[in-house]
Amino acid sequence: MVKLYGSPISTCTRLVALVCKEKNIPYELIQVDLFKGEQKAPSFTALQPFGQVPYIDDDGFILYESRAIARYLIMKYPNQGTPLIPSDPKANALFEQAASIEIFNFNTSIQPIVFEKVFKPRRGLQPNEERVNEMLAILQSKLDAYEVILSKQKYLAGDSVTLADLCHLPQGTAFCGAGFAEVFESRSNLARWWKDISNRPAWLAVKDGTSVRNIE
Repeated sequence: MVKLYGSPISTCTRLVALVCKEKNIPYELIQVDLFKGEQKAPSFTALQPFGQVPYIDDDGFILYESRAIARYLIMKYPNQGTPLIPSDPKANALFEQAASIEIFNFNTSIQPIVFEKVFKPRRGLQPNEERVNEMLAILQSKLDAYEVILSKQKYLAGDSVTLADLCHLPQGTAFCGAGFAEVFESRSNLARWWKDISNRPAWLAVKDGTSVRNIE
């Protein structure tokens, strides 16, 4: 069984749990207390040198970075659960294109907003509203391009859901929960896509962190 070292409150931990649910991969969550700084302990950084969650231990194979973990698990279990990464060269190229869009256009814009509006308050800190507004303006322009893409196809890489779509869920859900749902809802094609992926049973099982724990 895959051992997932992370935290239910971590967006990256939830992404790995989501992929495990989509692929029907048994896993055990080994909880790391981020507020106590357990991710910075020498025993942790010996395996994850950046002191971040999550990492996995798959029968002695240690791997960190949530997207790398997700790709590894999808490739290891290609015939189990939802495919998520296409094997056809052209379809795979479109997947890689969509994956790059998520990382460099969506995540880089939305992550600072989530940090300011969600994670700072959890630490008793005040959000930098100027920073939020700056990144929100950038995100809005990026989502205009999403609207164009999604007016032509069901998902970002075509008409089948892929890992590129699912990678939006942890940060996107936190963003909507912080009071920004209208940003998605105001664009009809984006709203349709977001409703689709955010209601997938695998995501509903892990999105609030309470059921990230284990699947057997």
